[in-house]
Amino acid sequence: MIDIKFLRENPDIVKENIKKKFQDEKLELVDKVIALDEKYRATKLECDTLRGERNKKSKTIGGFMAKGQKDEAEKIKAEVNEINAKLAELEELEVKLEGDIREIMLVIPNIIDDSVPIGKDDSENVEVEKFGEPAVPDFEVPYHVDIMERVNGIDLDSARKTSGNGFYYLCGDIAQLQSCILSYARDFMIDKGFIYYIPPFMIRSNVVTGVMSFDDMENMMYKIEGEDLYLIGTSEHSMIGKFIDTIIPESELPQTLTSYSPCFRKEVGSRGIEERGVYRIHQFEKQEMIVVCKPEDSMEWFHKLYSYTVEFFRTLDIPVRTLECCSGDLADLKVKSIDVEAWSPRQKKYFEVGSCSNLGDAQSRRLQIRVKDENGKKYLPHTLNNTVVAPPRMLIAFLENNVNEDGSIRIPEALRPYMRKDIITVPENKK
Repeated sequence: MIDIKFLRENPDIVKENIKKKFQDEKLELVDKVIALDEKYRATKLECDTLRGERNKKSKTIGGFMAKGQKDEAEKIKAEVNEINAKLAELEELEVKLEGDIREIMLVIPNIIDDSVPIGKDDSENVEVEKFGEPAVPDFEVPYHVDIMERVNGIDLDSARKTSGNGFYYLCGDIAQLQSCILSYARDFMIDKGFIYYIPPFMIRSNVVTGVMSFDDMENMMYKIEGEDLYLIGTSEHSMIGKFIDTIIPESELPQTLTSYSPCFRKEVGSRGIEERGVYRIHQFEKQEMIVVCKPEDSMEWFHKLYSYTVEFFRTLDIPVRTLECCSGDLADLKVKSIDVEAWSPRQKKYFEVGSCSNLGDAQSRRLQIRVKDENGKKYLPHTLNNTVVAPPRMLIAFLENNVNEDGSIRIPEALRPYMRKDIITVPENKK
């Protein structure tokens, strides 16, 4: 959410930004919110004037009563009652106008960074850099579910019976592998100086609307029936939400946090849930990184964050590339975003395994997160988030890049202390 003062003073910049995001249907909202804002400020001024007039008149009542001038006192009381009645109507209008303005401001997109490439959708995202040599072995790499089934590592049929499509049982070495990857990711980020958290897995609606757009909320979040609670789609939601309505001393910035959580997503849309696969599912686990920092430091942190993900994947011998998200592919709260994509030897292409986002002060404004500097001045910090690792997508990349021709799975050196083995072998009955 952008600053209403900025919109008021720079409507053409806001409209141009909407055009860059190919959301022309929202252009009329700028003029609409400006008109509402003018009415709101006029109403607020009238309310303040009436309150001052009421207070002034109220003070004279006691004086008239003390002098025995009861008729004069009653006359002033009547005038005060008239003011109160008018004030009640105006205050109701003020609250309504404030709500209407906020509702519109929540859907006007954040101002994107000048460096963001202009494009309509993810087909126009721009490759930034590749890391590692994307290789294709001289044997056919099996589908990821086939790799897991051959080592008795997944049970999709049972999950369909208990939960439906979009769920799975991981078992044996594959279940251990996923847990070890998450443990390694936790330690990797702790070694980078981040504080480890396990946050709440449910959050209230005011936090949801503070951290994400309405469209994303509708398409992603599961609502707990009868409760003002939603299952989180990522731990970023809880972790940014923990700062709601707080004032952070500037000396405590940056806040660098890494969090583990399960994640729950509807996955509503054309791509939907896979019948047989674990790329797009309803439930998964993730290690996240979150930063709250000074505005002038946010771009430096942005580059640091996605570089950590690249480094993590390279320690597991997985080739990756970074992809700059174009304007039309950016969620409305984001200033800038880069996806990290892993190499798929089976598909002979890269696929998304994580996303790094700079949200500027949008989440801080929505959640009223402020920073107080040494002079007592308050300002809004910037917030950033990035995926360290999100099995099972990362698991797909891991398996495809480490499977051997006989179906066994190589364990890279960095993961061996966690797995306590250097290879996952195929059971005799599956050879």
